[in-house]
Amino acid sequence: MTLFLSDFEERRALAQVGLGRAMRGRRSVLGNSLDSFAKWLLKFRLVSIPARKIANSSLAWSIVSRSDRVRAHRLRDRVLTGELPNHVSIIMDGNRRFAWSKSSVVGVGHSEGKEKLKEVMDWVLDLGIPYFTVYALSTENISERDEGELDVLYDLYVSGLNEISEDARIHDRKVRVQVVGRLEMLPQRVRDAISNAEDVTSDYSDFIFTVCLAYGGREEIVDAVKSLAFDHASGKLDLDSIDSSEITKRMYASELPDPDLVIRTSGEERISNFLLWQIAYSELHFSDVFWPSFSKSDLYEAIESYQYRRRRYGG
Repeated sequence: MTLFLSDFEERRALAQVGLGRAMRGRRSVLGNSLDSFAKWLLKFRLVSIPARKIANSSLAWSIVSRSDRVRAHRLRDRVLTGELPNHVSIIMDGNRRFAWSKSSVVGVGHSEGKEKLKEVMDWVLDLGIPYFTVYALSTENISERDEGELDVLYDLYVSGLNEISEDARIHDRKVRVQVVGRLEMLPQRVRDAISNAEDVTSDYSDFIFTVCLAYGGREEIVDAVKSLAFDHASGKLDLDSIDSSEITKRMYASELPDPDLVIRTSGEERISNFLLWQIAYSELHFSDVFWPSFSKSDLYEAIESYQYRRRRYGG
């Protein structure tokens, strides 16, 4: 009797699976038919002209903008009910492709990316996340990009850092700014702007904003190993004392906790030599949008995806 019931239940389950597949197949056929019909209609000027005008109208954009704001508010309310990450890091990728998609020069994309960073900083501060780190320029970028593009970037870093040093929000929220990397590779004007931003915010500790410039994760580890080797050779450090904590102490920003969440924009799904030592157990989130188009909703979705995951350490 038991065997008969289990066999019957198995057949019923298989039938349900088949029914589900059939329903999905019908929905797929219906959706494809509707798409084809819509494309056919758009061939006729009588339909395509008013459709284009409606899509580009201020009313349509107002509706879209309002719905986006409502969605962002709802997402924010949801993420605030969960456990927020303590440290968020972002690989800001896609400035050049954003510019190309708008038929603009590359410098426009980098400028838009700079303004986007200001917005995202506000959103992170609003959530009360105390550690925020961004990847702005890699050591590979310095060797691979042409001098004209690098000069544009350097000028943006100077203006951005000078703006930060004078920004009332930075001082009101007690944000300490620090820049890490092989800074000797940068022009003097950029290093002067870095020193200024770090000096005027050095007494703050409520929030830590870290910018990785002329940075490479492998290079950071190499520099840490060199420091270990020097201390060992000079007799300051026993061989048996060298462990992961000793390496961590020699990272560029050793006082920072490891990132809980790493976000990369532009649809690329790789780390690109970013914080290789620190992100061993970080949760990764890849966004399809270019950095200048990154929105509040994109940030909240990344945090919500982090909240849904069960973090595992070593497994």
